[in-house]
Amino acid sequence: MIEPKPVPIRERTRRLAQTELTSVAQDLFLAQGYEDTTVDQIAAAAGMSKRTFFRYFPSKDDLVIGKYDLFADRMAEALDARPEDEPVWQSLRRVFDITLDYVEDPHQRARNEAMEEIVRSTPQLHARYLEKMQRVQQLLIGRVATRLTGQDAPTSDPAPAAIVGAAFACMQAAHQAWSTSDKNEPFGRYLDRAMATIRVDETTRTL
Repeated sequence: MIEPKPVPIRERTRRLAQTELTSVAQDLFLAQGYEDTTVDQIAAAAGMSKRTFFRYFPSKDDLVIGKYDLFADRMAEALDARPEDEPVWQSLRRVFDITLDYVEDPHQRARNEAMEEIVRSTPQLHARYLEKMQRVQQLLIGRVATRLTGQDAPTSDPAPAAIVGAAFACMQAAHQAWSTSDKNEPFGRYLDRAMATIRVDETTRTL
């Protein structure tokens, strides 16, 4: 198994502070609306000064969108932790396990859906959301390329991007199907079935 690089204490502390700020801010957004919530209110609710807030997020928009950077880092770290000899497609499925709680836990799901509605309905947030989701995939594409080629150098081979894109499409299809179901089955099984419909030949790097 690949030994993941340890996260420095300072970085762990920063992430914890960002996570706490995000949670506090989301409570305020859901209670009084995104536009009506100020940075001063968020900082006060978190027990810090406005100046300290800006040490962690440049703006209120960055606070909302910043969670996707944290999400990207978690997914990249999860892929780094998978065994080197594990098929890439299987590794990606296991990486997606970090999304299960956000979907299956009723409280987290309701909170997440409410925040996604804020992002969708706020043009500047939605545009940045699309950019951040592209970053998530780019982080994984680079790692998949390394797994397939054994080299860190950039490659013109489209297979890594195709594989990662297909995996995310499976996740979206599974989420949509699960959301309209009676939810008697866990989301993970929908994800298993969605990803099982695609076979990845890693020897020829094709789907």
